[in-house]
Amino acid sequence: MATTITPKETSAKAGKPLERSVYAHATTPLVLAAFAAVYLLWGSTYLAIRVGVETVPPLILAGLRHFTVGVILYPILRWRTRVRPTAANWRSAVVTGWLLLFVGNGGVSWAEQIVPSGITALLVTMVSLWLVIVDWLRPGGVRPAPKVVLGLVLGFAGVALLVGPSHWGGSERIDLRGVAVLMIACFAWACGSIYSKHGGMPRSALLGVAMQSFSGGVALLLAGLLSGEFHHFHFAAVSWPSWVALAYLIVFGSCIGLSAYLYILQKSTAARVATYALVNPVVALILGWLFAEEIISLRTVIAAVVILTAVVLVITAPHRAPARKTDLEPVPAPGEV
Repeated sequence: MATTITPKETSAKAGKPLERSVYAHATTPLVLAAFAAVYLLWGSTYLAIRVGVETVPPLILAGLRHFTVGVILYPILRWRTRVRPTAANWRSAVVTGWLLLFVGNGGVSWAEQIVPSGITALLVTMVSLWLVIVDWLRPGGVRPAPKVVLGLVLGFAGVALLVGPSHWGGSERIDLRGVAVLMIACFAWACGSIYSKHGGMPRSALLGVAMQSFSGGVALLLAGLLSGEFHHFHFAAVSWPSWVALAYLIVFGSCIGLSAYLYILQKSTAARVATYALVNPVVALILGWLFAEEIISLRTVIAAVVILTAVVLVITAPHRAPARKTDLEPVPAPGEV
């Protein structure tokens, strides 16, 4: 697609900020396809997890998913990138793998035993809010702007609405145990995301993901062993829908979805990429309603509007000029990668 060079773009060659170049290829068919993949594939992972945990214990399901991704991708990416991870790289991968995948994705998988997949996706959007809080509280952190503070208040008000009085809005309130686990998962994901930007990951983003997947997968499988999940787990008892769900999570959720996400990070702006956080829960709610008989009640609709409004306020608020490019990039949520 031909792109007209504007005076702003011309002036950028003289050392001024380039304002249009990041949009130059934002509407090519491949970029649009990558956005569609991130929107639809990651939005559908919540239903896949829900189907998977029907006959596979949650820690084993998440562990098999991430361990398989790590074992497959790591040797391929080592060969293609020629990057040799250092001990510091592995240390960062272990820490972030445990925070992001063991606590984060493992928590989501456990919660989906008692929380509908659509509601889970909605609550997981709180990662955007927890990122602000963690980035504020860390040493040398950034105090949030008033617009962001309003978003934080609205977001937690939306969660309170979901766990409010029973029968309000034509539905039961969400199980408090599941909400608590999801909030812990989101907090851990935010901590891992902030740490990964400053903790010495390898220069190849995909190789770093493979290392995190391997580390997190090992932690999840060990946790499944120690918690007794393997004692009650039998491969013969796993239904074919759960096997299909696991394969879907590995291939489409982790491999294809993540590749599409990293691609649009390179080809589009952070603000546009961040829209996936608004689309994914809507996709998850619709899929849960269509295929898992999950109810979309008045309570759910109002809470969704409140929480997603909060996310919009946070991701559209002006931020300080970052020291590193990665500070601008939105991060995937714990139910997706």
